[in-house]
Amino acid sequence: MKKILVIISGITLFFLGACSNKKESKEIIPFVKTTNVLPHKNRQEIILPGKIKASLDVNLSFKVSGTIQKMYVNAGDYVRHGQLLAEMDPKDYEIQLSATEAEYKQIKGEAERIIALYERGSVTKNDYEKAVYGLKQITAKYDAHKKVLNDTRLYAPFDGYIQKRLFQPNETIAAGYPVFSMINAGKLEVEINIASSDYMKKERFTDYSCAIDVLEGQIFPLELIAINQKANMNQLYTMRLAFKEQMAHSSPTPGMTTMVSIYYQDESDKKVSIPLSAVFEKNSESYVWIYNPQNQQIKMQKIKIAEILLNGTVILSEGPEAGEMVVAAGVHSLKEGEKVKPLASSSPTNIGGLL
Repeated sequence: MKKILVIISGITLFFLGACSNKKESKEIIPFVKTTNVLPHKNRQEIILPGKIKASLDVNLSFKVSGTIQKMYVNAGDYVRHGQLLAEMDPKDYEIQLSATEAEYKQIKGEAERIIALYERGSVTKNDYEKAVYGLKQITAKYDAHKKVLNDTRLYAPFDGYIQKRLFQPNETIAAGYPVFSMINAGKLEVEINIASSDYMKKERFTDYSCAIDVLEGQIFPLELIAINQKANMNQLYTMRLAFKEQMAHSSPTPGMTTMVSIYYQDESDKKVSIPLSAVFEKNSESYVWIYNPQNQQIKMQKIKIAEILLNGTVILSEGPEAGEMVVAAGVHSLKEGEKVKPLASSSPTNIGGLL
């Protein structure tokens, strides 16, 4: 009986030992948090002086010559689109129109009579064509003289402010001479000149803003209108920008100086970014663990830190390339060549990964 118990105990111990060895031989692969290496968007800034201008700054003039009879506005006045600004003495043009109108009525009556006779076959085609041509000619002349009379009045082409009044009533001026200088209301632009080296980067310009000394603390976002394609005598390219937002009461005005910031991406910069938690020190050098999804192994790679940002991001000038995977947490407990498994990303609907 004792012999049988000894045999059974031996068999039991054998199987327990076999199970223990089987458990010990099973490989345990730890899970780690990984992240992708991202390209660092290195935003550069160009700061240049500029001047604020009205988007429309025009000189207004009469289209005809004559003597100014009345002027209804002064410098600094706000005017509405279509508002009468000044009148020229219309007498000469009224007389001209009256004579043309009489001629028009006479020729029109004769032409209509000949056209009616032609339709009944009573006159030749040549007489008909002369009548039609004569009517067109006098009609064009009559319309032109009506327009000339209307041009003795000068109207505001848009809402805005009168900047200058260059003539006074009773002065005689020629057609096209400026009478008023006017700017539009509300819509402002900033004009700057950029060097050729900056002009060559124009395709990489991303956004713009300006700051004004007298409005301390305010930054105004801008948007590009246009850049001249030809340099001026100083080899500078003129650039026009508009204010993005509606101006408040404490808004800048035309003539103010400003400093404009132009932001662009530096394509020559190959830096990448990773979380600070992915970096560890060894022998006074900085390293990261690179994860290889093919064999699930990690390897140590030396890095060179260019900058550490306040948000916990590290900018690397040397190290892994954009798109590679690095271990982002628990880096001090790993070893070279170790097999790991990346943790699955959390679902937006499974907050905390509890499900």
